[in-house]
Amino acid sequence: MNRIALLFHPHKEIVHELANQWRKEIVRAGAPEPLIANAWEETALENICSVADLILTLGGDGTLLRAARVAALCGVPVMGVKLGTVGFLSGLRPETFSENLPRLLNSDYWVEERIMVQARWLRGDQQIGVFEAINDVVVSRGKLARVIRIETMIDGAVLQLFAADGAIISTATGSTAYSLAAGGPILAPTVRTMLLTLISPYLSPINSLVLPEGATVSLRVHSQNQPILTVDGQTDHELQDGDVVETQASPNLARFARLEAKTYFYRTLVNRLRESDDGT
Repeated sequence: MNRIALLFHPHKEIVHELANQWRKEIVRAGAPEPLIANAWEETALENICSVADLILTLGGDGTLLRAARVAALCGVPVMGVKLGTVGFLSGLRPETFSENLPRLLNSDYWVEERIMVQARWLRGDQQIGVFEAINDVVVSRGKLARVIRIETMIDGAVLQLFAADGAIISTATGSTAYSLAAGGPILAPTVRTMLLTLISPYLSPINSLVLPEGATVSLRVHSQNQPILTVDGQTDHELQDGDVVETQASPNLARFARLEAKTYFYRTLVNRLRESDDGT
């Protein structure tokens, strides 16, 4: 039987009760004692990856992203429990946990592999940091409501110097996140492409561009107002004038355990957008 890990959002009260309740159900089913941890504690996540067969996240898409980034390094599939507002990435509603527990314990699910994006933060000849994202990497203006200039290069060739609030490099997974809000297209999640989407561009001939998996997209910032590099909307870093963020497809893949039919995405897309629109 699979050993399940339950990773919870630390600021949602309901998840602690659910985690304890599900722990008891898992043990009663004769499965190994589940691992329970705070999804915000990265060291705990890394330790869990080495011993868990399946990770369930109790929270929203943000909680799932935190777990999936770490789990991608060790090949463990994750499944999100829909406790957030939209839940594009989630695959299980909490009220269906008990009926689906036998399937979870016996690996009666399929694993969906999704491309990730890797970003290198460069300052001259110095590499400041390397980041992995499941949704997107964003270079955007800082505190002042003033456009920045972003010199955009694809495979080393300059595309254009854009004046905009920022630029988003997203995966197909991230096409339903910030990129969508900025006017980008929606891509099926397993498509191995990346998206370049500009945020409020000024007099730009393009708004969004679909790029092949093997493309390298570099963003050089020109601004004295401390633009920001944001990874999956969860970590941010202040950039300096002339810094470069170089992005390409990551060698790692995010793995999502799925109970639904393989055509689930299109139905889920419509349902999630409808739920978000009417506030339910």
